[in-house]
Amino acid sequence: MNNTFLVTGGIMFGVVLVLLLVITLLAGHSSKKRRTKREHLSSSLQGEKLKSDIILSSIEDGVILIDTQGIIQLFNPGAEHITGWTAKEAVGLDYRLVIKLVDDKGVEYTEQHSPFVKALGQKTVVRDNDATLVSRSNKRVALNISISPLFDNQKNVTGAVGIFRDVSQERSEERQRAEFISTASHEMRTPVAAIEGYLALATNDKVCKIDSKARGYLEKAHASTQHLGQLFQDLLTSAKAEDGRLSSHPQVVELGQFLEQLTDDLRFAAQKKGLGMEFVMGSSGQTIDASASNAKLVKPFYYVYADPDRIREVITNLFDNAVKYTDSGTVSIGLTGNDDVVQFYIRDTGAGIPPEDISHLFQKFYRVDNSATRTVGGTGLGLFISRKIIELYDGRIWVESEVGKGSTFFVNLPRLDAQKAQTMQAQATAQASPLASATPIVKP
Repeated sequence: MNNTFLVTGGIMFGVVLVLLLVITLLAGHSSKKRRTKREHLSSSLQGEKLKSDIILSSIEDGVILIDTQGIIQLFNPGAEHITGWTAKEAVGLDYRLVIKLVDDKGVEYTEQHSPFVKALGQKTVVRDNDATLVSRSNKRVALNISISPLFDNQKNVTGAVGIFRDVSQERSEERQRAEFISTASHEMRTPVAAIEGYLALATNDKVCKIDSKARGYLEKAHASTQHLGQLFQDLLTSAKAEDGRLSSHPQVVELGQFLEQLTDDLRFAAQKKGLGMEFVMGSSGQTIDASASNAKLVKPFYYVYADPDRIREVITNLFDNAVKYTDSGTVSIGLTGNDDVVQFYIRDTGAGIPPEDISHLFQKFYRVDNSATRTVGGTGLGLFISRKIIELYDGRIWVESEVGKGSTFFVNLPRLDAQKAQTMQAQATAQASPLASATPIVKP
């Protein structure tokens, strides 16, 4: 009995020892697996960081990371090369000390125009293709810059990443092309105008007598010459718009009265094609017949500060396009706004614009390639010029369209409140007639 107990006890003791050994081995194996997993994860992260460092070091584009306070946290070699600052110097500084941006006239960007401030404040990607950087050595570098905000899991902004590229050579080449186009257009306008004048004389019955067949040929030549003259004018205007030479004489304009009168002037072109024409005022969509003498409506005043001739150019261009590409229906000119913005629009019931073309519409020489555009003449410069004009006054132009249902071109301009507008008008009047506002001399 005692021997049996001893044997059984020995066996049990051996089993316990084996179990303890197995548990120890398993625990050690598990610990080893966890350690191996941590080491693998650490190695993987280090590998990803190494890849990121290689990419950031090899690209020519400048990359900068800032926090919400504007302090630089990352500065890649591309940014060093473009700005003239080293990463060791730049990291930890306010980005404003390193990324000094000016416009094409050399005027430093204000805080509200900074793409970094806009990206952090608006929580959206901001691009600027017209910026110029003042490097550490005071060299001017033309930039294309894009700023993207960063977010945490709660959608709070934690910083921003800026990517910028030196486009000095491209911008210089573009400027040379614009200068050539400007010079050539200016020089060719004179002979074209002379040809147009002689053709007009040739078709004038009081000047010369020609048969009907010859008259038909001359009238077609005259129309083609007018089109050529308009092409040269558009080329010249687009070149001036690109290099900042576009003339502008802004003044206070009340767009309600301005558009109402302009709609009445444009009405004939729509009616000539059998289209309806209307002027729509306010958010309620109240239609106003500018030709009706008894049309009385209490209208808000929509003041803007812009050159009325340039605004007329934009509206006329958009209206002409609407009439060209609308075979039936109505062309509407509308006006509305809020405390900050005045918005006018031109809406048509034409063929509409395919979605893939919308983002390119305001580029130079871009025309939608379809049967409608192939039968209607055009230079592809009108919308580009319109965009440049609207941007002169800190405005925005865009289009919304649906194929088969028509298009609406919108323009937003900053709104002046009535008191400020009246003050500016009074100042302009006083400056225009200084003698009238001077204190009269009283003789004793």
